[in-house]
Amino acid sequence: MQQTPTDRAQLAPPCALVVGVGELEGIGGAVAVRFAQEGRHVYVVGRTQTKLDAVVAHIRRQGGQATAVVNSLGGEADVNAIFTQIQRSGHRLDAVVYNAAYLNMPRRWLGTPPSYIEGNWRLTCLAGILVGQAAARMMLPHERGTVIYTGATASLRGKPLFAAFASAKAALRAFAGSLALEVAPLGIHVAHVVIDGMVEGQRAKGALGGLGRIVMGVVKRRNGVLNPTQIAENYWQIHQQPSGAWSHELELRPFKEPF
Repeated sequence: MQQTPTDRAQLAPPCALVVGVGELEGIGGAVAVRFAQEGRHVYVVGRTQTKLDAVVAHIRRQGGQATAVVNSLGGEADVNAIFTQIQRSGHRLDAVVYNAAYLNMPRRWLGTPPSYIEGNWRLTCLAGILVGQAAARMMLPHERGTVIYTGATASLRGKPLFAAFASAKAALRAFAGSLALEVAPLGIHVAHVVIDGMVEGQRAKGALGGLGRIVMGVVKRRNGVLNPTQIAENYWQIHQQPSGAWSHELELRPFKEPF
């Protein structure tokens, strides 16, 4: 019996796409490693070749498969280039994690230039919207797939000095909710994960001119920090959920936080 194009697509090896991989120790790197451990060929997207190469090398040492994709997510053409590369590879897109965000640095609102606000919106929100749109289009023929967005405390509530970041994160959360309702009946699971706390990793340690390492040490002793590997495990479990009971929003907090 001759196979149809749909049959061949279903038999294609599955892959995962992780957008926003800055380091091996961060959320993006940990998620890439976790999905690779389950046999997914992982495409890791970021702005720095050396950092992506480190993640790919680690995955390959563990026996997995990964491809580094340098991309600035500057607009529709950049996002489409990522999905075109996956399509030409012959892989079936199984899962997408959007973890990219603009600089999450404190700024007084009255002194915040429009360029900083727009930069936050374009990378943190608009690029995530474009990735979700392209992912859904690629998954629809297979009638299955998972799209996960990394949120933050700012997705739920704004704080002083972080208005630009909060406005972009809140918009991304609203979009994720709308996309979920639209594509869930078509077999695509969309989830939003609120990371409500500091995440252990080199990025946090290097923040504020290196003071982040000191801050993290204090937070870790007092309240604890979120572990990227355990965050990644939650992402994998979301991907594994049967359609009879899908999570849409998951909130992850450090276990020692004074609630």
